[in-house]
Amino acid sequence: MMKKRQVVVKRDASGRTSSTSSSMVRCVRYGECQKNHAANIGGYAVDGCREFMASGEEGTSALTCAACGCHRNFHRREVETEVVCEYTPPNSS
Repeated sequence: MMKKRQVVVKRDASGRTSSTSSSMVRCVRYGECQKNHAANIGGYAVDGCREFMASGEEGTSALTCAACGCHRNFHRREVETEVVCEYTPPNSS
């Protein structure tokens, strides 16, 4: 009998996962800024910042973007979930 390892990577926009796997690893990434900079004049315009870049020193969890100055919550959140499960294939006789 040989054990195999299967890795499945899926995107989860809702932040919910339902799985019966052995282990699960989540990686959160923040994409483009979606802050409406023209809201106070009745319009809609975003600044075009393509990806959140944490301001501050490496290793700290800075919440302000170095590129646009917005809070991290204004950036589109992407959750990448890696599901790792081990299984034993059926005996092929």
